Amino acid sequence: MAPSVRRRGLALGALSLVGALTLSACGFSESGGSAGGSSESGSGSGNAKTHTVKTAMGDVEVPVEPERVVVLDTGELDSALTLGVQPVGATHSASEDGFPSYLPASRTKDIKEVGEIANPDLETVASLKPDLILTSKVRDGDRYEQLRAIAPTVMTESTGSAWKENFQLHAEALGKQAEAKKAVADYDAHVAEVTEAIGGKKKAAGTDVNFVRFVEGADIRIYGKQNYIGSILADLGMGRPAITDKAKDGFSYDVSPEKIDLADADVVFTSTYGDPAKAGTTKTMNSGLWKGLKASKDGKVFEVDDRLWIAGIGYTAAGRILDEFRTKMTG
Repeated sequence: MAPSVRRRGLALGALSLVGALTLSACGFSESGGSAGGSSESGSGSGNAKTHTVKTAMGDVEVPVEPERVVVLDTGELDSALTLGVQPVGATHSASEDGFPSYLPASRTKDIKEVGEIANPDLETVASLKPDLILTSKVRDGDRYEQLRAIAPTVMTESTGSAWKENFQLHAEALGKQAEAKKAVADYDAHVAEVTEAIGGKKKAAGTDVNFVRFVEGADIRIYGKQNYIGSILADLGMGRPAITDKAKDGFSYDVSPEKIDLADADVVFTSTYGDPAKAGTTKTMNSGLWKGLKASKDGKVFEVDDRLWIAGIGYTAAGRILDEFRTKMTG
């Protein structure tokens, strides 16, 4: 997903609180031991057993059975809930309050909001007395020292296209490898079912699909192959237009409304981050260029929820996306 705008300022209260916390106070230590090893060590929840997890920031000792988990991005939230773990705190999108609606309200209603993605309120995080924090280096690498002073912090390198690898690290940190294995098997079976439902592998490969994201305050993004939704389309074996090979770092090829004809494909999915009027969604989709797209002429343009298709970044979101994809492609 596209990175949220980072807001650099932290409240003085949060800084003073986190500055007062010490590594020994929360029983956190970094270890050079091999991943998966366990030892007897203190932790924020009082659980003495820990094991070593290899992270983007080095080896980290985490509780074998963490009880109070804080997640600082949507992918980590999806992972935790997919694995049957109820976080005590989580960040939300900068564009709106609350958690993604594709997640069951019964599972999110008791989660404390701890600020925006890439701008967590450290004082609130600390007040929850977590024994594990899950996030990524791309989101929170610049505040790693403050976070690890609160609780053992497991960071992946990035988000988006690496979601499957990230999920495995989250499962290891949460002690939920068996649950992770089942989630992956269920996803693979789901992909096979949807591919068959839309006509099989040959038809999928012969159908070019684009994903266009309208972003408030930025150019229109034609999504490439190195991102969350790109990986799901690849799993389904869908064809992708040549324009996707021009995406910067494989992520997206950005265009102005005057060049939206470059987004042409057999099928086009669209989403909007922010206000549709400010993001140019309404104006662009009412333009002659847009109406001239093959997908538009054939009635194969589908608007979908940005917080699911772009920001979900996990196996629970992927299951919902696969269901919606099948419905739209076979409707």
